[in-house]
Amino acid sequence: MTLRIDIAGLPSGRLRFAASPLAELTAMLHVLAEPGHHPQFAGWAADVWAGLPPELAERLREAEFLWRSSRADFLVPARPRPTLAEELDDVDRIDDEAYVTAALTTTCGSNRVHFTGPSPLADATARERALDLAQARGVLQEAFAERLLADPAAVRARVRDTLEQCAGAFFDTAWAGAAVRLATDLRLKNDLLRHQSLGAALASVSGAVTLALDGGCIIVDKLQDNATAAHGTGVTFLPSVFGRPHLVAIHAPGWQPVLQYPVAEANPSEPVPLETVTLRLEALAHPVRLRLLRTLARGPHTTGELAQAWELTPPEVSRHLAVLRRAGLLTTRRQGRYVRYTLNLPDLAALGADLLAAVLR
Repeated sequence: MTLRIDIAGLPSGRLRFAASPLAELTAMLHVLAEPGHHPQFAGWAADVWAGLPPELAERLREAEFLWRSSRADFLVPARPRPTLAEELDDVDRIDDEAYVTAALTTTCGSNRVHFTGPSPLADATARERALDLAQARGVLQEAFAERLLADPAAVRARVRDTLEQCAGAFFDTAWAGAAVRLATDLRLKNDLLRHQSLGAALASVSGAVTLALDGGCIIVDKLQDNATAAHGTGVTFLPSVFGRPHLVAIHAPGWQPVLQYPVAEANPSEPVPLETVTLRLEALAHPVRLRLLRTLARGPHTTGELAQAWELTPPEVSRHLAVLRRAGLLTTRRQGRYVRYTLNLPDLAALGADLLAAVLR
């Protein structure tokens, strides 16, 4: 289960390490939306929420589908700029179809649901499919998708204004501190890239990122099978302070490959006792259940959504969910005719940092 990025024949100058204000803001917004993924920032998130103007807090909840379960591709730039304003200007230059497709991919809840074929902006069937998928995710997702498809220009302007308001509310202060750590990390990575090798630089990014033996492919250990190519574009690596433990990969067709990785921890946490780990390993001793957990880490899903995402039958998914639920790794909540399963992050975290990081990557 890997993401493979083909870099055969790519000039070394097309592999770059750089900092992105927009990508780091997106990581902060994800922390605010999913503080359970980031216990080390729980205090920060609580303070930010407490200090947000009510209108901005409502705006963040309104558009959180762009960064909660996965990141909209346009929020993780392949060509970082020095300032947030410059990067938002680049987003404004993206055409409506690319913007809407990326936004719908996250709004509909899975980076495995890509809107290929006719554009939902122009094709009635594609539009209905998008709205059906959004409706299954919830009322807020459905409302956001409807607004996006009805008036993409208005939604785009509102999202930009919301991100700009975040700058004064919390981002500028947090970025000032994070930028120092990012600069330190970038010096290390670029020194390794210039004076040693790409393999050495990748090894310092994460144990989950390696260079193939023939040097023609970057291999990212993710709980999904996918492939993309960097020919003619390159690969961008973005360090993140607020992104830990996620390893975010942009690889959809039409987008330049980007990896946002967490900077190294100053004080890594101690491993949990082996006795705690052994209590639930049996429930996790199946690759399908690990894949289901990886999807559920992005947010609540129904049995039908999980079956569609992984091309399984609903009964097969139900059997695996029952095992995970008996182990206490899932909770359920009924909303109308839908029953949504949610990952029990605290109990999963108790199994160990390595497992949690692998599931959340």
